[in-house]
Amino acid sequence: MEIQTQSISVSTPARQEFFDITDEVLRVVAESGLAEGLVQAFTPHTSCCVLIQEESEDITYYGTQLLLQDTLNVFAKIAPPARHEGQYLHPGPIHIKNAAELRGEHPSWGLNTDGHIISSIVGRSESIPVVEGAPVLGEFGRVYFGDLDSVRARERTVLLTVVGR
Repeated sequence: MEIQTQSISVSTPARQEFFDITDEVLRVVAESGLAEGLVQAFTPHTSCCVLIQEESEDITYYGTQLLLQDTLNVFAKIAPPARHEGQYLHPGPIHIKNAAELRGEHPSWGLNTDGHIISSIVGRSESIPVVEGAPVLGEFGRVYFGDLDSVRARERTVLLTVVGR
């Protein structure tokens, strides 16, 4: 059995957004040379997610596919977007103090509790079978990385690990 991991970077805006990483997944699997096994897409960021969904040809003005915007709209009903301190218990005063003093973060950057909640529901990884050298995604399946933290633009990471023979 062989294991190979590659990291990809995704530049994200200051809004909740999904990014199609299917081509990177296909590339990493092809470069691995492995014919059978699994490919896992995982993000270490606790306010991000990875999911498999159908591609929606129509998009919003921001470029978000309509099916993914519908997904965000549904989650906004479950975990309303954080807009002001005190809306959620997190972040509390200790977290805000430590974030400012230890990491140089602005207090408003803590208004991402909704992103953390949605991430914990969706999950931060997907495992996809690899058969005959290709990920099995179905006819319409695509792999998406979602940054659910809408407080600032930043660079995010997705680890792609191929395990197999």
